[in-house]
Amino acid sequence: MPASSRLSSERRRPLTPESAASRISAYVYGNILVLAALVPITNSPEYIGIAIVAGTALSTFIAHVFADSVAQSVRSGEQLSRDERLAELRNAVPILSSAVLPCVILLTAWLGWFEPRTAHLLAEVTVLIRIGSTVFVVRRLQNRPPTHRTVMAAIGVALVATVVVAVKVALTH
Repeated sequence: MPASSRLSSERRRPLTPESAASRISAYVYGNILVLAALVPITNSPEYIGIAIVAGTALSTFIAHVFADSVAQSVRSGEQLSRDERLAELRNAVPILSSAVLPCVILLTAWLGWFEPRTAHLLAEVTVLIRIGSTVFVVRRLQNRPPTHRTVMAAIGVALVATVVVAVKVALTH
């Protein structure tokens, strides 16, 4: 086997349940905070909305990595190794990914491809779909096929996320 194939197969090792759970948590958390950032910026210029959404994701990523690193140090009783720090960074990347699609959608309004309100609503709906889709990802990680109950659970998760966002926006804006 060529060295490049070995390296790529080594990088594609299956996630441990702990890493998978950490990434799912980061994904949901990032999407909820991006949605909470989107809701109050309805009347802001698109470039401000993009900056707010990207800034929310970046600041959440930094805070999440810091908090998880401290927690991991407490669990292990030792300072994290370089590999453990890199694993914490990788596990938090879904927070950053949560801002990409909404920022691209807001960019379409800035470019004049969509009306600002349409783009804003589409960005919010996209984030809710991403949150709901988490149920399908969890089923796949558990090697369980989706069922009609999975769809209902996805809708339920999206509704709960909507309530969480409404509470956050009501209490902080």
